[in-house]
Amino acid sequence: MEPFACHRGIAAPLLRDNVDTDAIIPSQQMRRVSKRGLGAGLFANWRYADVGARLPNSSFVLNQPAYAGASILLSGDNFGCGSSREHAVWALRDFGIRAIFAPSFGAIFRKNCTANGLLAGTMPAGRLSALASWVETAPQKNLLAIDLAAGKVTTAATEAAFDIRPADRQRLLRGLDPIAYTLTASARIDAFERTRFDACPWAKLP
Repeated sequence: MEPFACHRGIAAPLLRDNVDTDAIIPSQQMRRVSKRGLGAGLFANWRYADVGARLPNSSFVLNQPAYAGASILLSGDNFGCGSSREHAVWALRDFGIRAIFAPSFGAIFRKNCTANGLLAGTMPAGRLSALASWVETAPQKNLLAIDLAAGKVTTAATEAAFDIRPADRQRLLRGLDPIAYTLTASARIDAFERTRFDACPWAKLP
């Protein structure tokens, strides 16, 4: 998994509460066995006036030229609630989103973010609203710079702190997906197996 340390990019404000995983990627858009290509279905019911024909809805923030190339989302409370579908995170990553900031996240969605190298940082609604207002004056110019180790988002005008669980921070900084994270404990796992098999030799396969 690609490590996340610092990132600078265009931020798109989507300040809606309770954006659930079905809104992030509707079930009808989950037709692939690969993570690639899912970005086309991201926010499909909002991005498209005609979903089948992929006719863009010009009023949706990610379709507006000012936010072309957005890699950061600023959103509302309880982002990623609803079902546990990991496709929601895959779609965001495939679209090019590297970080999301919201007052809170759905618990399983947040875990899926960390497992796939997507930063899910929390900050108060007022702070997010202030960042969004600054970005909106010139989205292509007013970029946000994220420093994960410091837990800060920096703009040309100010600085805003965000929270993330320490374990999630370390996994993102080191680029550890769930398998790689488990392998960091391989010495302890091996030691446990040796102790276990010494105590219960019948449990060891031939």
